[in-house]
Amino acid sequence: MQLFIDTADVQEIREAAELGVLDGVTTNPSLVAKTGRPMRECLEEICSIVPGPVSGEVLATDFDGMLAEARELAAIAPNIVVKIPLIRDGLRVVKILTDEGIKTNVTLCFSPLQAVLAAKAGATYISPFVGRLDDIGHDGMEIVEQILEIYGNYGYETKVLVASVRSPNHVLTALRMGADVATIPFNVIGQLIKHPLTDVGLARFIADAAKIPSAS
Repeated sequence: MQLFIDTADVQEIREAAELGVLDGVTTNPSLVAKTGRPMRECLEEICSIVPGPVSGEVLATDFDGMLAEARELAAIAPNIVVKIPLIRDGLRVVKILTDEGIKTNVTLCFSPLQAVLAAKAGATYISPFVGRLDDIGHDGMEIVEQILEIYGNYGYETKVLVASVRSPNHVLTALRMGADVATIPFNVIGQLIKHPLTDVGLARFIADAAKIPSAS
């Protein structure tokens, strides 16, 4: 499974990339707004840091607007993936972009039936938002499991990108289910690294090392 970071903060992206575990980046308008930078400028810098897929989202919600913005975003760099909302006109845009060879990430997916429509339209990625489903009392990862099952049944090539990840447990479950990608916030990457027994063991090794006699 690939690991993407869900942020538009270039410092977080650089730190994650230095770990050697980063496969790509996802952004959205809310994340870009937090940086206080123009969308294009932000995406250009991210693409210069990360050679893998970088998702940038259209802001329009009408057909003509989404299509125009998508083409502009795709022109930023070869590794740009255009995020399109899972709405009626969004599916139309995905079909056209796919025919033009532009990669897409269909976002704001909350049901397996939505995911099927995105796959049929030719989406490169589908992004089920598991954390937001959990917030309203649903099991977000169950939706992921259903999407993976359906895609497997019918041979859809759209990759399942687990989004709105809130905890290491989401990542572990995605790994066990066989999801293609999980996109995770910077703080969750840190949580994946940490374990209390690792800290205890390291402290013990350091304390014991201090008892080793120096060479004469």
